[in-house]
This record gives sequence, C-alpha cells and structure tokens, in this order.
Amino acid sequence: MAVRDIWWVTRRLTRSRPVDDRPDRATEVFLAHRNLLFTIAYEMLGSAADAEDVLQETWLRWAGVDLDEIREQRAYLVRITTRQALARLRVLGRRKESYVGSWLPEPLLTAPDVAEDVELADSVSMAVLLVLETLAPTERAVFVLREVFDLPYEEIAEAVDKSPAAVRQIAHRARAHVAARRPREVVSAAETRSALAAFQRAAETGDLQGLLDILAPEVVLLGDGGGIKQAVPRPIVGADKVARLLIGGFGRVAELMSFRPTQVNGHPALVVHQDGELDTVVAVRIDDGRITGLYAVRNPEKLSHMAREHTLSRFA
Repeated sequence: MAVRDIWWVTRRLTRSRPVDDRPDRATEVFLAHRNLLFTIAYEMLGSAADAEDVLQETWLRWAGVDLDEIREQRAYLVRITTRQALARLRVLGRRKESYVGSWLPEPLLTAPDVAEDVELADSVSMAVLLVLETLAPTERAVFVLREVFDLPYEEIAEAVDKSPAAVRQIAHRARAHVAARRPREVVSAAETRSALAAFQRAAETGDLQGLLDILAPEVVLLGDGGGIKQAVPRPIVGADKVARLLIGGFGRVAELMSFRPTQVNGHPALVVHQDGELDTVVAVRIDDGRITGLYAVRNPEKLSHMAREHTLSRFA
C-alpha cells in the first residue's frame, strides 16, 4: 500500500475530520521526507518490499504523534524508521538462514539522478549492500546513518538506543570492517557501461574468449533464484568456470532471450527478458576495468520493483 493510500485509509477509519483531497500537516511532513526514509530503510534491509513495510509502520506511528511537541521532525521520523528497520532486520536474519541458495539484495530500477550522487550510488550498489550484510544489525544501522547520511552521533544514539560514546566505537568498528571488504575505488558509469557492453556482446554471441577477456581471473558469480527459479546454488569462482557456465546457460535458450542495459541501484546493469518476460537482473562489480563480481537476481519476488523508477535520496 502506498503512503497516500495509507493516509486515505487512516482518514476514512478515524473520521476525525472531513475527508478532502488536501493532505493534512502530518501527511505533508511525512511525504516531504519519504524518499529519505525509504533510502535509509532500503540500505539497512537490502529489500525494497521490506523497506516499504517499514515506511507503513513508520507512518502509522507518525500519524499518532502531536506535531506541536516534536522539535526536530526529520530526526523523529528517522528514529522511528531506524527502529522499525532494526526490528525487521533481525527477522530477516532468521529468514535468510533458511533461504534457498545465495541471498542477494532486491534490485531497484533507479532514477537517473541517483547516479549523480556518487556517494549515494556507491552505498546502494549491489557490491556494497552485500558488504553491509556482513555487519551486525546495530553496526549496519550506525554505519548507514553516519557514513551515508552523515547524521550526528547524538542523533544516531537516540535511534539505536545507545550512548553517543558507544555509537562512536560502533561506527569506527563498522567503518574498518566495510573498508576492508568494499570495492577499492568508485568506478565511473562510463567504465561500467563499457564492461557491461563487452559482457553483453559475448553472452549474446556465445563468445567464450570475449567473456574471458572481460572477466577478472578471480571473478565470483552469485545467483539468487530463491528456490523459485533455477540459479547457481553456491558462488562460482574463477573466470573459466563462470564463462563456461554462462555460455552453456545462455546457449540453451539464446533464441528466447534479450538483453537490455538499464540503471539499477544507481549503476548501469543488464535486464534479461525471456519470452518477453523479465527473467533476470544482472549487476556487476568492476575492479581495474574487469568484472570481479556478477550478481544475477532471478527470484521473481525480488523483481517487482523493476516495474517503476525509484528516487533515492540522502536528504529530505
């Protein structure tokens, strides 16, 4: 349910005042911060569907507060969203333990302006979201709020129910953890598009050598079918293994497949259609001009947010 739908449902249920087409004050404030809150929730969860659920829960709590008693509305909304996302993150952790095959973040079709904010685009890339998966829930919340959204330690402390001193220590530990695992440098969109174009040409033509040329020797392929669609059950490592697997897989259904470049999570990516239906989203990690990570999301439950563009934001 969209935020505006929640507003209408709430108004119709409460009947506290006449229903018209003008948002009330609480709704206007919430909608003004919606993109920021969604981005925080998505970065913490790696799931757009769960981020939308967190926003619904945030709205229901926000609709019940007295705005005249709230001094910092943005901080208050961020605090609610963070706490709801933390609760959801712990549930997701238990869910992932029984997930079939590799778990990958849910890809988002993003608006062009997301790519213009280099720090934001980097933070929502598939590669970085996977690094964030290795953090404990509170570490992830602190890292996201501090490193991505540059919130003061005192505000983060309120959101995660820790002291500012404890938050500083958590932030330092999380920063070091992520720095050791994230891509070494931010790669330009042009370089990523070039690598993807080479990958696409090789895949479409069955050019094994073309794939070997663009894949780094230590490339890792991860596939997420969620037990619904066929995907590699565990990571495939090495250019030769990955290239031969892809050529074999594409070759069997080549006449039914089409590749289209698009913008996913603020970066160039490929969408693969089979028989005219969206089948796979392929995101990549690039290091030194070659593909070091291939992330193929096939789980249809994770592809619903590829139907429309999402606007992510680090600011209200």
